[in-house]
Amino acid sequence: MVADKLKGSKVHTGTVIGFPLGANTTNIKVLETKEAVENGAQEVDMVINIGAVKDKNWDYVEKDIQSAVDATGGKAAVKVIIETHALMDDEKVRVSKIAEKCGAKFIKTCSGFYGTGGATVEDVALIRKTVGPNVLVKASTGIRTREDVDKFIVAGAVRFGSSAGPVVVNGN
Repeated sequence: MVADKLKGSKVHTGTVIGFPLGANTTNIKVLETKEAVENGAQEVDMVINIGAVKDKNWDYVEKDIQSAVDATGGKAAVKVIIETHALMDDEKVRVSKIAEKCGAKFIKTCSGFYGTGGATVEDVALIRKTVGPNVLVKASTGIRTREDVDKFIVAGAVRFGSSAGPVVVNGN
């Protein structure tokens, strides 16, 4: 319905895959992705399997991300949500490089569901430094003011997720 309502507009339709914790099997993420694209999603935000990252099961992490990217059939951009507040810096770097290798369009800091943390300027800068220019950074969660956005822009973010959109845009 949303895709139909927005058809012809500049607004992209998107949804989340593997939400909220990223623990769905790869096969379920593939099915979710395919169905989302069939229903008109132009962007899918895939939550990584944090347990696999913590276990350093990099082959699984790569297969999981690659499978979701492939499931779009090139019809939707994939944003890989890495839940930065749950990872150590070396894990953030490794999973960002994997996401880039798999063809993700964005690395996204947080889903807004898992844990108590949010995007940090340091994490955005680390991701930006890690991936090449073809991968974009989305800072998400905990962004409350225009000043926050400005700091994230300097750090390398080009897109933002915030429940305080009107305050951020209007500055009040």
